[in-house]
Amino acid sequence: MSVEVLGLTKVFGEQHAVENASFQVKKGEILGFLGPNGAGKSTTMKIITCFIPPTEGTVKVCGFDVEKDSMEVRRRIGYLPENNPLYRDMYVVEYLNFVARLHGVSNRSQRVAEMIERTGLTLERKKLIGALSKGYRQRVGLAQAMLHDPEVLILDEPTSGLDPNQLAEIRNLIRQLGQEKTVIFSTHIMQEVQALCNRVVIINRGKIVADDPIEQLSDRVGGRIYLTLELGEAVTEAQLRKLPHLLNVESLGGNKWKLTTDAKNDVRPDISRMVAEQKWTLLEMHREMASVESIFQELTRTKTDGQ
Repeated sequence: MSVEVLGLTKVFGEQHAVENASFQVKKGEILGFLGPNGAGKSTTMKIITCFIPPTEGTVKVCGFDVEKDSMEVRRRIGYLPENNPLYRDMYVVEYLNFVARLHGVSNRSQRVAEMIERTGLTLERKKLIGALSKGYRQRVGLAQAMLHDPEVLILDEPTSGLDPNQLAEIRNLIRQLGQEKTVIFSTHIMQEVQALCNRVVIINRGKIVADDPIEQLSDRVGGRIYLTLELGEAVTEAQLRKLPHLLNVESLGGNKWKLTTDAKNDVRPDISRMVAEQKWTLLEMHREMASVESIFQELTRTKTDGQ
């Protein structure tokens, strides 16, 4: 395994930022590491990258322990943190050459040129980093993370600030990197997770609440089905709850409703009968399987509201 996290716990004072978390990531896998703000994502990433030590548990990268062999771990990891700290008074080429020297890259000029081209920085290479847009600063951060050709890439919000064209380019780059490296990335853009990830780990309040291949994630919430209804008349939640097999009824405002059921029961015939009996006007009925976004909301909301 490229990354092994076993029984990881991190305590700050009396707060458990991460509590007994365990997961593994193998080479050639793109893992989406998800969670609400303050859930423990960044803390876990900082431990994996040797920025802070664990309180308990074991973390290994390419077989090296983050506490006992931190220098070996650092050599094998490329890290783009969420706040992307850069030297803004340096030029792009100057900064990347500086980072390459820190890593002891032998073919420095060639490697810097490759990373500039691969991350789409060719036209910006002679500009001051401080003069770049946020999207291009993200590209510089991604270039420095890949500069020493690490085996593991850890990317915290890598597409933050990118426009739609840049977003597509960086997604393609991450997809390519995932074929040859281990990639762990955190994002709040759920469409990105569905487009890129082989597997998803969801952390909430410091605990792992899901660890599944992307295609099996919906099993976590019982294979939920979501129906969006728009009616021509105002109806009440109590009226809709008379339908069989409903797990939840949610108002979307106006005369629109979101009904939740499980995949075993198709309630559309029941809805059609109710509409006919009540002489309502059905303007729209849209059915969809549980998305990564809805599963994320369900798992994190359940854990939070149950406190």
